[in-house]
Amino acid sequence: MKVIDNIQRMVMFSKLAKKESKTIGLVPTMGYLHDGHLSLIKTARQHTDAVVVSIFVNPKQFSPGEDLEKYPRDLKRDEEMARLAGSDVLFYPSDADMYPDGYATYVDAEIFADTLCGRVRPGHFKGVATVVAKLFGIVRPDIAYFGQKDAQQSIIIKKMVEDLNMDIDIKVLPTVREKDGLAMSSRNIYLSEEERKEALCLYQALLKCESAVRSGERDAGKIVKMAKNIIKERPTARIDYIEAVNTKTLAPVDTVSCETLLALAVFIGKTRLIDNAIINP
Repeated sequence: MKVIDNIQRMVMFSKLAKKESKTIGLVPTMGYLHDGHLSLIKTARQHTDAVVVSIFVNPKQFSPGEDLEKYPRDLKRDEEMARLAGSDVLFYPSDADMYPDGYATYVDAEIFADTLCGRVRPGHFKGVATVVAKLFGIVRPDIAYFGQKDAQQSIIIKKMVEDLNMDIDIKVLPTVREKDGLAMSSRNIYLSEEERKEALCLYQALLKCESAVRSGERDAGKIVKMAKNIIKERPTARIDYIEAVNTKTLAPVDTVSCETLLALAVFIGKTRLIDNAIINP
């Protein structure tokens, strides 16, 4: 596996791969890899000729006061995990390379970015869309792989690819969970032992809501309230948002009459966790 730490060499690798008629799969990450990332890498290995894993803790998607400086980083660990999962390239650019002096161009998803996490993290998805667009331009992937846990991000990236006529296939794979159901996340490392137990309330709430829909409940307000009641029982939990929205437009729904995304963000202690489920009538 090659480790490439600058844009110019990454572009050269991609050009050579294209010249040899190889398909490129990209797995964009912020590092501190876990089994969720590895599932994306392994899937890319099965379906593309050259697998690129990018690691970049993107400063443009962090708001003031968020965890940019303390976000977990361990390049040697990530390098070994990516290699064993089947990556051909680990692309690890610097901040200065990605955003040189005078950088001035951004991608803004507008209304898609102003709901759910975007509403409480202003500018977050502008930063996400911008860095992903840059990675697409540098790596030139045929397929890019994302996880369902970051559902809003995936929807925004799909819309960006459609609107900007990017010839890239976006694959969204199911959320990978711990044995007890907690969605895998690099930020889980922040949780204390007690908080780790409390964090299970997110998945428990989603399961309860899915069960209610299977039993015939269609009132989105009642479903959201059900989730809130479960999470409020946990002393360390503080709800950021819980919403039921259309999976295509992210618009709030009153009734679960079509495929619906039940999305939630919850603080467990000081750690903000997200999770979601797609519910069908």
